Amino acid sequence: MTRLHFQPIQGKALDILDTILKNEEVASADDVWGKLSVVVEELVLNIVDYANSDYLDVEIIRDEKSITLRFRDGGDPFNPLEKEEPDFTIPLEDRKIGGLGIFMVVKYMDSVTYDYTGDENILTVRKNVTM
Repeated sequence: MTRLHFQPIQGKALDILDTILKNEEVASADDVWGKLSVVVEELVLNIVDYANSDYLDVEIIRDEKSITLRFRDGGDPFNPLEKEEPDFTIPLEDRKIGGLGIFMVVKYMDSVTYDYTGDENILTVRKNVTM
C-alpha cells in the first residue's frame, strides 16, 4: 500500500496527477491504466477545483485481483454519486455542462463508494486487474 499526501491548490493538479499515475502500483496496471488515468484525472481536478480542502490524501492498494484508490479530503461534503446521470437523449448542444466525468468514473470502475466521516470526504474506487 502507498499513501500520498498533497496540497490541492490551483496550478498543482497536473503534478498531483503525475505523481499518482507514475506510482508503481498504478503504473504497472497495464490492462486498466488508461481507464485509471481518466478516473484519477477527473477526481483530482474535481477536488482541486471544487472541494475547498487544504489537503488530499490518496491511498493506493494493489493486490493480484484489483487496484483500489481511496481519495480523502477535508473539503465541503459532496457525494458525487448522488448526481443524476447525464441525459444522452438531449442533443449535445442543449446539455448542461458537468456530470459526464463522474458518470465515466462510475462506468470505468468495478466499485465506487463514497462516505463522509470525521469531517472527510472519502471516495474509494476499485478496478479489477489481470496479472
